[in-house]
Amino acid sequence: PLSNPCLPLSVLQAAHCQMIKDLSACLLDQSLRVDCRYENKTSNPLTYEFSITKDNRKHVIHSTISVSENIYRSRANVTMHKNLVCLYLQSFTTSDEGVYMCELKATNDYTGNQIKNITVIKDKLEKCAGFSLLIQNTSWLLPLLPSLPLLQAVDFVSL
Repeated sequence: PLSNPCLPLSVLQAAHCQMIKDLSACLLDQSLRVDCRYENKTSNPLTYEFSITKDNRKHVIHSTISVSENIYRSRANVTMHKNLVCLYLQSFTTSDEGVYMCELKATNDYTGNQIKNITVIKDKLEKCAGFSLLIQNTSWLLPLLPSLPLLQAVDFVSL
């Protein structure tokens, strides 16, 4: 799951692969969470846009690039962590199914916007893993991943 499709061609495609590495979606209670993971090549401010395409129309859910649509504005919020922009869409139902798009742009980056899509269908979504945020925020934990079951076992014992 942590593989980067850009690695083998990183020299040739540096401009195209520099930003968005992975787009994933999961269910958190009744909310949809869309994780847009990126590699930051610059310290310039980052702008983002989350949108959905339904019935061949693009609907902006949450954005710093353009104006969000009213039907999503009260239900959507975005959090930004290191190398991760997360969209949360509350009260997610089958009417919110469609192709979700994450678009990122760094200020003064002339390689163009970085865009990645994911198709979201409610019945096919998995529940968000409880420890995923911990892993995203602490990259030093990654070498410990093989021993994660051991760590979980210790947690249960200490409870």
